[in-house]
Amino acid sequence: LARSPEFVDGAINTVVLTGQSVAIGLTIGLLVAIGRVHGQRWMNVVGGSYVELFRNTPLLVQVFLFFFGLPYIGFRFTADTAAVVAISFNLGAYSAEIFRAGLLAIPRAQIEAGLALGMSLIQVIRHVVVVPALRIIFPALTGQLTLTLLGSSIVSAISAKELTSVTQKIESLTFRSLETFIVALVIYIGLTFLFRTVYWLIGLWLFR
Repeated sequence: LARSPEFVDGAINTVVLTGQSVAIGLTIGLLVAIGRVHGQRWMNVVGGSYVELFRNTPLLVQVFLFFFGLPYIGFRFTADTAAVVAISFNLGAYSAEIFRAGLLAIPRAQIEAGLALGMSLIQVIRHVVVVPALRIIFPALTGQLTLTLLGSSIVSAISAKELTSVTQKIESLTFRSLETFIVALVIYIGLTFLFRTVYWLIGLWLFR
């Protein structure tokens, strides 16, 4: 009980870290997917290279690269910022392929019909392509977002302020490993159900 405030702070920081990473990562993923499916050839090449790079290297290596590697070329991040950037780019790569699968599932005739009705390309992408595609990929996408929440624990390796880092600090002070990590486990389960509930509510609103 004496350490409860520290666990609460760690949980809050994990939620904030995950929320920021999800917002940035999904934006990156959607833009990359649209560029690869509906953009010019160079967009497909650049987007595909980005996806392959981040999907075929460990997240831990990416975190180390952003935190320890980039300062050598003049980009210095705090641990928390490096964590958000690394997780965002990692999620962006995975979500780009999920988005792309959804976009490819939309018939070309449906897009042409929207354009024939006088809709702009932006309107067609928003109303005719993105929302129907989201309906198709929503379960896979929310599953990836849940993995992002749990995967955020890896940034404890650079001492980013999140739940696993706080748990390790408390364990090193109290030497009560079993109790400490059981508390962290229970909190992670609670956060997972919280995020899944939020995704379910978003789905109800988006596909009403």
